[in-house]
Order: sequence, then C-alpha cells, then structure tokens
Amino acid sequence: MYHKSNSYFNSAIYKKAQEIGVLSKHISDYLNTDLAPLSENGKENPDIYFSGDIVQHSISLSTELLKAEASSFSEKKYFHADTLKWLTYKLTQNCKRLQHCNSNGRDFLLIFKKELKKFKKLQKQWMLTL
Repeated sequence: MYHKSNSYFNSAIYKKAQEIGVLSKHISDYLNTDLAPLSENGKENPDIYFSGDIVQHSISLSTELLKAEASSFSEKKYFHADTLKWLTYKLTQNCKRLQHCNSNGRDFLLIFKKELKKFKKLQKQWMLTL
C-alpha cells in the first residue's frame, strides 16, 4: 500500500521502528503476566493498559513513516511527521508510567527507553529530509 521504494524499507529509521514494535510486544507480554491478575479487592491493575498502549503506538511508528514517505504533498508529510512526534512522546510517557508498576518486566523498559532514544535521534535526521 505505502510502497515508495524498496530502499526505504532498508532505512535505519524504518528498521529501528520495526525493532521497537517487536520489542514492545515482548515487553508487553512479559508485563502482562505480572499485571493481569486481579488485586485482592477484585480490581484490575490500571498499568496493564499502558503496556497495550506501548504496543499500539510502537506499531504505528513504522506505519506513519511509510505514510509520510508515500505522501506527495509536503503538508501530508508534515502531518505524518507530527503524528510520529506525538507517538514518540506518548511512548515515552507510557514507559515512565510502567517503570513504577509492580513487575520484574519493568527492567526491560530501560532497554526500550534506550531504543526509543535512538529512534528519536534518527527521527530528527529524517525530519530534515522532508
């Protein structure tokens, strides 16, 4: 659908977005094991939703990159670029929230944050090419 050229699929930013998507799925699976059981009072842990959000937002990174690259109008490109900024912001916020959850999986969030930082660096460079 959003196929501009095969070279884009080999770009560093696209590969990093894909890595973040896979990593977020693994982290969410790990966290969900600890967060899924109900508490003693029968309530669910609200942090479980943040683990799902990181997966959803992470997967959207590569989709928005492809949409921006496929757009022929600069306005559309910048719209998708702004969406990418919003997604990375939300990922950072949800990561911070999950670091305070009661799970051993939160240690993996440090790795996730490092990868997100690398993505942000690539994102800044990519923005200059639009």
